[in-house]
Order: sequence, then structure tokens, then C-alpha cells
Amino acid sequence: MSVIKRKKTESISVGNIRIGDNAPVSVQSMTNTFTQDVESTIAQIIRLEDAGCEIVRVAVPDEEAASAISLIKKSVSIPIIADIHFDYRLAIASAKSGADGLRINPGNIGIKSKVKAVVDCANDYAIPIRIGVNSGSLEKDIIKKYNGVTAEGMVESALRNIEYLNSLDFHMIKISIKASDVPRTVEAYRLLSEKTDLPLHVGITEAGGLYQGIVKSSIGIGMLLAEGIGDTIRVSLTRDPVEEVRVGYEILKALGIRRRGPEIISCPTCGRCNIDLFGISERVEKELLSCKKPIKLAIMGCVVNGPGEAKEADIGIAGGDGVGILFKKGRVIRKFPEGELVDVLLKEVEKYDKT
Repeated sequence: MSVIKRKKTESISVGNIRIGDNAPVSVQSMTNTFTQDVESTIAQIIRLEDAGCEIVRVAVPDEEAASAISLIKKSVSIPIIADIHFDYRLAIASAKSGADGLRINPGNIGIKSKVKAVVDCANDYAIPIRIGVNSGSLEKDIIKKYNGVTAEGMVESALRNIEYLNSLDFHMIKISIKASDVPRTVEAYRLLSEKTDLPLHVGITEAGGLYQGIVKSSIGIGMLLAEGIGDTIRVSLTRDPVEEVRVGYEILKALGIRRRGPEIISCPTCGRCNIDLFGISERVEKELLSCKKPIKLAIMGCVVNGPGEAKEADIGIAGGDGVGILFKKGRVIRKFPEGELVDVLLKEVEKYDKT
């Protein structure tokens, strides 16, 4: 059970997902298909839904992509956010096409009249806007004021844009304030959290490939969530976006904030291990990707010590010398041929009912 006290923020809704005001921290991702390729985009979003993604963002680089949103929405159930850069007309077209929210960076949208046109349209369609401040596209006057890109400058940019949207009587806002380096991102979110009660979308932008991206995102997002900062998250990886969702839930799970799907305990292996524990663990993870049961599993490489080392596990397997065992809460239930390890575990998970 989490002992983290989350900061209370204002509440907005993106489609049927509530964000802020102590609603569950939602997990987002972004497609990497060409949005104009409706069939491929739908297929990827369905895979993301199966993995637990709750909000998905799509790139809108042109009118064709904006128009595609209406077709995509007919085949998926999670809210779609249109990601807009530079051309305010694409934000308007996306809203008219049925987008559940808009992500804009006012710094690259241009003059205030263009931002106002987007805001007026969002008001007409009653959809929220995420103000996305990125270190790489900060306003020139702010960069000059702070002699470069700083956390303070990023916060000033965010507050400036919040103030302008509020002056247009628009209040369905959430904020992100990302840099590609962890310390600056964390500092910026901390400063911003002190100055606004708007819900915050937390992430490390352009975090990198699998290992670097997981490490940077886990540290940055994890630090902020541990301090109660963050209402929705996106892990950025140069990878299949399904992996982003998996990592997002693992971060939440590690902090005790949310549990979705199995928690897998597995030993790092040693000289006593004589089974393919790496392959077994990987297969189990893939097979259970869409499993929602909050179950604790153990995959151990030692028949003798495994059950005792993982006695907190609801269900566990261990193997060696041709023999596999099934154990629950540290107690051996039965033995079977080693080749059946994965199948036995998956069948037990299917039968598992905590109640």
C-alpha cells in the first residue's frame, strides 16, 4: 500500500478518463505510426489498449492526419489526443475531427491570435488542452532573460501560457514541462507544482532507447511521483510504444501507487541455476502482457532455495535437473517435468482468484 501523499490538483477529463483531484495516475503513450495510415494506427492503438494504455496521443503533421482521427476513433475506445506543432489550423481540424484533447506548445504555435483560435475551438468542443513546454522550444525572450534554457525559464513559459488561456476564459488545462535531462526536468516540475494546482503530465522527453530511456524515466518520473507530483505519465522510449506502457505501470507498481497485472519476482541467476531462466521469464512476461490480475509471481532458478527466497509470491515456479516445481507462498504444491514450467504457471495464473 502506498504511503505517498499526492498533491491535490484540479480535475479535468480527457474523454472518459479523469485526471487530477486524486484520480488514479493514468498511463499514456503515443503512436509511432503515420496517423494518415488509419489501419496501422488503429492496430497499434488496440495493442496499446490491451497493454493498459489509458490515453493515446497521435501526431498530426497535416490535414490528412487530422481527418484520420474521426476514422480511428470508430475502432478504438481510449481517448485520443492530437499532437500539434506550429500550425494552429491543424489543432482546429483535429478538434472538429473528434479529438478528445489537444497538445500544443504555445511557444511554437506563434502569435496570440493563433493560440486564441485554438482555445476558442477547444471551448466550443469542450475538450482540454495540454500546454507542453519543452526545453528545446522555449520562447526566445525567456532564453535571453535566463541566459539559456533553465528550469525557472520553463516554469515562466508555462505560467505565461496558463495566464493567457485563463484570460480567454479557458480552464480545461493540464501542463507538461519536460527536458531530456532528469535534474532539470525534476527541478522544473517541483517549481511548477508550487505555483499552480493544475494537473501535471509528467515525463522525461526524448529519454532515449530501451535501457537509457527506462533508467532516465524511472528516476525522473519516480522521483516526482514519490513526492506526490504528477497526475498522468508517459514514458518516452525509442521503442515499440507498448513498452512505454509496460514501464509506466512498473514505475507505478514499484511505488505502490497502482497495481495492474502481475508483479514478477525472479532471481538474477547464479552458478546453481541450470535452466533457461532468462527465456522462461521473457516468455511469461509476454504471455501475461494483457493480464490485469494483481498477482505476485516468482520465477526461480533453484528448486531447493527458490520457494523460501520467494515465499511472498502468490504463485511460483522453479526448476533444475529435469524437474519443475510449483509453489505457493513458499510451500511446494507439486512436481512435474521441467519442460512444463511455463505452461503450469500460466494455467495457475488463469485459475487464480484472490477472493
